[in-house]
Amino acid sequence: MVLIRQFRVATWVNGNESGQLIESCAGLLDNDEPEVCIRKEAIEETGYEVGEVRKLFELYMSPGGVTELIHFFIAEYSDNQRANAGGGVEDEDIEVLELPFSQALEMIKPARYVTVRRCYCLTICKRHI
Repeated sequence: MVLIRQFRVATWVNGNESGQLIESCAGLLDNDEPEVCIRKEAIEETGYEVGEVRKLFELYMSPGGVTELIHFFIAEYSDNQRANAGGGVEDEDIEVLELPFSQALEMIKPARYVTVRRCYCLTICKRHI
């Protein structure tokens, strides 16, 4: 499983000394279709040019205050799909992490500095893998 680690100021302000979070690949739609966006973000952030993507679900993160609808996808990948080193675009400092799925799932158990997006996505993926 490919995840990313990056600095998030909100976690640093709230006590995460390093400010680093491990997350799934994500990005803003910028008027693109969700499938187009996830392909673009996957190559920018992880360096992998994914083939077929499968949409798992959509959800609102905080519908009481924001209109953001998040689309969750999964895709298989292999070493020969590596197009570049990843790491994001200018002004992004993203570390690419490749972990066994079981290890990624174990990492959410301490539930400290874990994003809802990653936690929920891994839990749902467990049913589909």
